[in-house]
Amino acid sequence: MIKQKWDMFLESVSMSVSNITGNKMRTFLTTLGIIIGVAAIIALMTVVQGATDTMNAQFDAMGLGTLRISITGTAIKSGLTDAELDQLLACEHVAGISPSLSATVTAKRGDTWSDAISLNGNNSEYFAHNEDLLARGRAINSLDVEQQTRVCMIDGDAAKTLFFGEDPMGQTLYLDGREFTVVGMIDEDENSSLFAQILLGGKSDGTVYVPYTTAKKLMGTSTISTLEVYVTDPDETDTAIDEMEAVLDGLFNYKDKTYTIINMESMTEAMNLMTSMMMSLLVGIASIALVVGGIGIMNMMLVTVTERTTEIGLRKALGAEPGQIQMQFLIEAIILSLLGGVIGVAVGLSISFAICVNTDITFSLNTFAIGLGVSFSAAVGIIFGWAPARKASNLNPIDALRSM
Repeated sequence: MIKQKWDMFLESVSMSVSNITGNKMRTFLTTLGIIIGVAAIIALMTVVQGATDTMNAQFDAMGLGTLRISITGTAIKSGLTDAELDQLLACEHVAGISPSLSATVTAKRGDTWSDAISLNGNNSEYFAHNEDLLARGRAINSLDVEQQTRVCMIDGDAAKTLFFGEDPMGQTLYLDGREFTVVGMIDEDENSSLFAQILLGGKSDGTVYVPYTTAKKLMGTSTISTLEVYVTDPDETDTAIDEMEAVLDGLFNYKDKTYTIINMESMTEAMNLMTSMMMSLLVGIASIALVVGGIGIMNMMLVTVTERTTEIGLRKALGAEPGQIQMQFLIEAIILSLLGGVIGVAVGLSISFAICVNTDITFSLNTFAIGLGVSFSAAVGIIFGWAPARKASNLNPIDALRSM
């Protein structure tokens, strides 16, 4: 009995495949909606997940227990002085502070110059917590900061712009008319991270790092408005924030909205939440194409039932049960949708791979997206194939034979 039903099932599958392959153009047009829908789901989910993973990797690279403080200040007090930075450093749960200044300057070396060089002012603490940045030479040290030396580190883009075809190590360049000596090279891949590009608004002609005290002098400022704070223990981050808020409130006379403390871990959680909401929205939009594709399958199956009325009547007259007729047409609808789903997965992965390669986003197979796309396509085949299959099984054999 079981073998008989299995043989009948295999025969239904064989007949369905034969009917599908016999009308290749109609099959392609019918499955096109499924292909587009599944490809859209796969591509969107893979790219969004890849972008999220890349951003999380950048946040992790900055380290847990790292806080970013942005000073808005007041009309009288726009930033923090070095003495006030020492007050923050004196907090019990603060291990180190890295002031940060940034600007766009004009760089010149010989007859070569650029007015789109990014200048970053940092201290030795910054490079101690970002060891991967240094590719060659040495990093900025505490002596450079204390003596306001005119030394700099440059990345690969700045080297190509100002020292094309030459080794920049030990050579000099001019930043806004002041002479600097190149003492180190920045790792180009680390410096051109997705996170850095978002913060800086895209790539410039290169980036130059100088001691922050030298940068203050170059920019004509005596205060700091942006800094990174490294806490002694990531588990004590909230305590460190409370300690720094107490100091900052006192420095700005308890005025509101004079500073912002950003916890990188909290930012990661917020970003993951937004990404999850965005992904759900995108999948919902892409699923509309699957519904359209399902309607196309239902339409084709209804036409197929009409075309094969005589065949259905003969099979019923020869003893075929309604369930067997229904199963054959339902299998045909499922095969059509799964065929579109498999092709859609291949197309979606190809599109997402191309996008990731060209945007420096980490590409990885999203098994959940693949499973979701294939499951959706199978569900579409069952849901939209049921009505035509039911119609075929309910045909009166006498009425069907009259159409011969």
